[in-house]
Amino acid sequence: MNLKPLFDRVVLKPIQKENKTKSGIFIPEVSNDEPILAEVVAVGNGENFDGKKNEMLVKIHDKVLYNKYGAVEFREDDEVFAVVRQSDIFGIVEVK
Repeated sequence: MNLKPLFDRVVLKPIQKENKTKSGIFIPEVSNDEPILAEVVAVGNGENFDGKKNEMLVKIHDKVLYNKYGAVEFREDDEVFAVVRQSDIFGIVEVK
C-alpha cells in the first residue's frame, strides 16, 4: 500500500469477521451496523490545518474499532482500506 496519510488521518485495513452464526445461518452484510475491527497500516504526522500538532495515539499494527460510516474506503490490488481521522477511532483493542 502506497498511501501516506496527511494530518491526523489513519489508514486502516479492515479485518474480515465471520458472517455466519454458530448454527450456520449467513448474516447479510447490510444488516451489520457494528463497529469494524481493523489493523492500522499507516499513520499521519498529527498536524492540524492550523499547524498545531496532535499526539497520535495509534501506531502501525494496532488493532482498532471504527465506524464504517465515518471512513473513506478505497481498493488497491483487490484489498480494501479505509481512511479515518484519529478521532473517528473508538479505541485500541488489546489482543491477549
